Amino acid sequence: MSNSDKLITVIGGSGFVGRQIVRSLAKKGYRVRAACRRPDLAGHVTTAGTPGQIALVQANVRFPASLAAACDGAHAVINATGTDVSSGAQTFDAVLVFGAEAVGRAAKGKLLITISGIGADAASSCAASRAKAAGEVAAAMAFPGAMALRPSVIFGPDDRFFNKAAAIARLVPILPLIGGGATKLQPVYVGDVADAAVALVERDIADGKVYELGGPDIMTYAQVMQYVFDTLMRKGLLIPVPKPIAKMLGTIAGRLPGAPLTADQVELLTIDNVVGDAAIREHRTLAGLGIAARAIAGIVPSYLYRYRKEGQFTVPSGKPE
Repeated sequence: MSNSDKLITVIGGSGFVGRQIVRSLAKKGYRVRAACRRPDLAGHVTTAGTPGQIALVQANVRFPASLAAACDGAHAVINATGTDVSSGAQTFDAVLVFGAEAVGRAAKGKLLITISGIGADAASSCAASRAKAAGEVAAAMAFPGAMALRPSVIFGPDDRFFNKAAAIARLVPILPLIGGGATKLQPVYVGDVADAAVALVERDIADGKVYELGGPDIMTYAQVMQYVFDTLMRKGLLIPVPKPIAKMLGTIAGRLPGAPLTADQVELLTIDNVVGDAAIREHRTLAGLGIAARAIAGIVPSYLYRYRKEGQFTVPSGKPE
């Protein structure tokens, strides 16, 4: 079959990672069904393809019947749903575990790919990481041969990591170093994560493997925060915040609307988030999928410039302002 004869369903197709996957699939000529909770608010997703190539459908991982309809006739299903905060109906168990199993049961095609995260571990001290690990297992039980992509911290124009840090740095010249800032991160570009998902679809083999995705740079949390200040051309202070204090602040902030920080996110930021030696050795990485990882230096400044003192018109002076 040609790519245009294959229908790929992307659950969470209007989200940060999901819509990038939709875009990458469309470029390869696939027909795409982008499933999301509010298709009436996701019309922009269809502009990534030719007229009629991308269809929006309503689906919610907490309602299996909606998933069955969204996955009907699909050659492959990619589950790009997720949540950073466990609250209300969108709990970690509901979205990351029950949802992953429900997608696995609904997927009747040849391939199932779940977007998870580096650090997914049943024994993790982080609740989100435990839920992601449980979700991977649940998906594999429901769909033998299901694959998982575990990205490190994902960056891109709409990310919630660099943008959040830059927004803080613009208002207050202080960025907290949770746990001291020694945690290792390997930021990966959202486009590379999408290309990895498409590469698995193109390979068309349900190997049941877990792939770990990281960028070319391994940095400490402190180095990443300093990079934010440098990119914004601003002076600033990096203040170490002991983990107990950070968790207490996260507990309080987690109760606020929008939850700017939670205790579980604090826990996650104290655990190294890099590609493991086993994944490298077994070629379960971006390089193993034939993808050249893009560095933050070539992409992050292109969207963080708006946080500079004079935006895109800020003239580099050689010294942060």
